[in-house]
Amino acid sequence: MEENYIVSARKYRPTTFSSVVGQKALCSTLRNAVATNRLAHAYLFCGSRGVGKTSTARIFAKSINCEHPTPEGDPCNECPSCRQFNENRSLNILELDAASRNSVNDIRDLVDQVMVPPTEGRFRVFIIDEVHMLSQAAFNAFLKTLEEPPSYVVFILATTEKHKIIPTILSRCQIYDFHRITVEDITDHLEYVARQEGYTAERPALNVIARKADGAMRDALSIFDQVAAASRGNITYEAAIENLNVLDERYFSRLFEAFCKGDVAEALLVYKDVREHGFDSHFFINGLAQYLRDLMVARDPRTLGLLDADEKMKQNMAETAARLTPEFFYAAMSLCNEADLDYRQASDKTFLVELLLIRLCQQASPSPNYSGNGEGRKLQKIEVNPVYASNTATPATTPAAEPAPAYKPASTPKPATTPLQTPPAVSPRTEAVNIPHTAAPHPRAQRRAPASSRGHVSFASVMEERAADNATAADPTAPKRRTPFTDSQLKKQWEAFIAAHPKEHVLVNTMRAHTPAPTGTDTPEIYMLTVVNRGQVEMIDENRGRLLGFLRNALQNDYIDLRVNVDESAISPVAWTDRDVLAHLVEHSPQVATLIKTFKFTL
Repeated sequence: MEENYIVSARKYRPTTFSSVVGQKALCSTLRNAVATNRLAHAYLFCGSRGVGKTSTARIFAKSINCEHPTPEGDPCNECPSCRQFNENRSLNILELDAASRNSVNDIRDLVDQVMVPPTEGRFRVFIIDEVHMLSQAAFNAFLKTLEEPPSYVVFILATTEKHKIIPTILSRCQIYDFHRITVEDITDHLEYVARQEGYTAERPALNVIARKADGAMRDALSIFDQVAAASRGNITYEAAIENLNVLDERYFSRLFEAFCKGDVAEALLVYKDVREHGFDSHFFINGLAQYLRDLMVARDPRTLGLLDADEKMKQNMAETAARLTPEFFYAAMSLCNEADLDYRQASDKTFLVELLLIRLCQQASPSPNYSGNGEGRKLQKIEVNPVYASNTATPATTPAAEPAPAYKPASTPKPATTPLQTPPAVSPRTEAVNIPHTAAPHPRAQRRAPASSRGHVSFASVMEERAADNATAADPTAPKRRTPFTDSQLKKQWEAFIAAHPKEHVLVNTMRAHTPAPTGTDTPEIYMLTVVNRGQVEMIDENRGRLLGFLRNALQNDYIDLRVNVDESAISPVAWTDRDVLAHLVEHSPQVATLIKTFKFTL
């Protein structure tokens, strides 16, 4: 008759301190306590699942009553006390599952048992597992007994969530924190189990199982049994990957090669292969982020110890990471984090991941049309065919911008205009923010979406913006217009722009509240606009191309430019914010206040 099958997590459960994996220092302390007879009345074992808390508590309890402990402090497993415990018939070692017995009555029954002295041996040991599950009343009922138990009683409490235990319990215990078991320790133990079971196992396959277990030996043994059953005892790397549905690190290695070469096509093909194997795109983003983090850590010898892997893998990853600069990894990890945050809201998740891969390829090896480095790089200017430019340029005598062609490359930059003179110094109480036409766009403006995507913008506004772009992108050798105009004419065109864009409320309100004034310099076309906060500066900056294009065409003067001052001491004339409006409504309308309170609205 065949023996009943026993899972590895139970069959290879530690029975001595020497067989506990990954808790060497902690077990040494407990051994010394037994050997020197310096036993506390209460212990608290804390740590994540599967790290050996309950197993260590059982070994410790058995060692306390062992009649012939080994010189190292391990139980002998041969004396009557050890045999009784191993056969589950010991009256001196009792276990309580606080997850199912967490009421006051259960604790009262426990207290009654505490009063009974041991019939054999020196101590009665009470192991309370998942002690954080006890109710508040049960904790309070247990306090007095835990603080002053009889001399023959030892309590061993175990928990995965120490923060849920009340401080009065913690202060009465010696606290031992169990560490997560390292990948290398788990792999070594799985090799031992494989030899005992007669399996053939590749170390890379066991390493995959160890990583999947996430520091829990019990989980690792359960996964080991699963892979061993699927592969009939021949545990190969391919079998482990296939049965555990793990995103193979070879995918990430291929992606890293694509990043180094700037090969966008290869990166997209790798991602296509990942999707065809059934992996979730969000899981792929997180896996890629973790892989890049591991490479970044492996690149510096000082942080190599943060990598949870064996020495051979650490060395391989260090050699791989040396191919790219730390700046690449910093930017790449930031891009992966952004993609992770945007994933849930993205309507096309595949496009989001593909865009991430394209940007990662350009971080390490930008295309020939790229200049600069890091996030925010812009495409270089594309040379314009003279014939095409002559056919599409706006005539100098045309009073208004002509409609733009049906297609215009979105990446065409705007060439710089004639250098402008420095405006006069502003008053001491005013902070000047000079934004000439040739200045680099504000970071917020760099990410500005086209006019058609900003909501409440007409098709005419889109065409106007494109026409302004074309007007400024025309041949720079063409003669510039410089028709004289008056301040009143400029103000009239300023109001005309406002009237032409009634639905762009924020921009229109800013322009209505502030009117440009001449600077009094040698260049009369330069005007100063004084606003009261930087948000208005950003708004003018985002729309300065359309605004200047409108004014220049309307007044036939290509030298018109606008500077912006921030007068933070002035009282803002702009409309209230949403929070201000809500506060005003609550103050003057009790019904609104009641509605907010009833439905617990927040802003």
